Amino acid sequence: MTGRIALKLQRGSGFSLDVDCEIAPQGVTVLFGPSGCGKTTILRCMAGLDRARGYVKITQTCWQDDEAGIYVPTHRRNLGYVFQEASLFDHLSVRDNLAFGLKRRSIPDGDRRLQEAVELLGIGHLLDRRPLNLSGGERQRCAIARSLVYAPDVLLLDEPLAALDDIRRRDILPWLERLRDELAIPMVYVTHSKSELMRLADHLILMRDGRAVAHGAIDAILADPTWSTEFANEPTVLLRGNVLEQQAQWGLTRVGLGGSGLSLWLPAADAPIGSAIRASVKAADVSISLDESTRSSIQNRLPARIVGLHPYAGRAHVLVSMDVAGQPLQALVTSRSVHELGLFVSQTVWAQIKALSVR
Repeated sequence: MTGRIALKLQRGSGFSLDVDCEIAPQGVTVLFGPSGCGKTTILRCMAGLDRARGYVKITQTCWQDDEAGIYVPTHRRNLGYVFQEASLFDHLSVRDNLAFGLKRRSIPDGDRRLQEAVELLGIGHLLDRRPLNLSGGERQRCAIARSLVYAPDVLLLDEPLAALDDIRRRDILPWLERLRDELAIPMVYVTHSKSELMRLADHLILMRDGRAVAHGAIDAILADPTWSTEFANEPTVLLRGNVLEQQAQWGLTRVGLGGSGLSLWLPAADAPIGSAIRASVKAADVSISLDESTRSSIQNRLPARIVGLHPYAGRAHVLVSMDVAGQPLQALVTSRSVHELGLFVSQTVWAQIKALSVR
């Protein structure tokens, strides 16, 4: 981690912000939490649009250090900012929207940067259109491309999918994943959508009431029972692997879990053989058996080692934390089941997951 934000802000409305956390030098850092918890305020302070006391450093560049008397104004911060609304100039074509700032800044390799942004976002066929003739998802892709032509040190995205319907949101998510995988700069992404978090985040800053209550690698935070109630009371983990097989006749994809020899069936994913994939699994969709029951409709039966038993929702349920070939998995079961099965830490069991419940 080479970036850091440490910000304090007190407003007359009673809202206060007090955060001190790291920003990953590459990949997507997601600011996640309910509306009003301070996510957008942090982003605006990082951009210099709002002023808070503290410290802001992105990769090797310090933009604010109150103790050292450093404050870089917004126009001198090399950043890209994507808002909820695309905010394109309606009277200009997409091509002219992208080139508008380049002409004002007289950037010598602007044409090359513009072409790279166009290819990265797949908008070459839209260049001669005007924003009014684009869908919401297409407008946002153009807005992101416009932010990238300046080769920013960081890309800030403030709920860029919030104004889109579910269909447009699904259309643009793969392009955001491509940005995450191919850009060599940090992306800071604000959302209160759990599905966007699961698909995009490499690192997570979990916000509550103006405070960062947890921050770190997404996998580690999701696997920590301490934070399970922050995700709409749906404890969920991520499993990572590579596509091994596509079975079109059954509408299923098989994913290998690392080099363990274990695999996971899930609904057909549009991904080529060998490509990396992440799958989210809710704890409520995982059951536990003491032996491998092969006479079952459940497609996924994985050997697992119990690493923790955590009371959940009073005495009624237990969150069972497990290790599956070095990856975390959780099952939410009744306390009665734990008692009847005699579950204990370090025990080897079989985790059962319906293929249709994997996302």
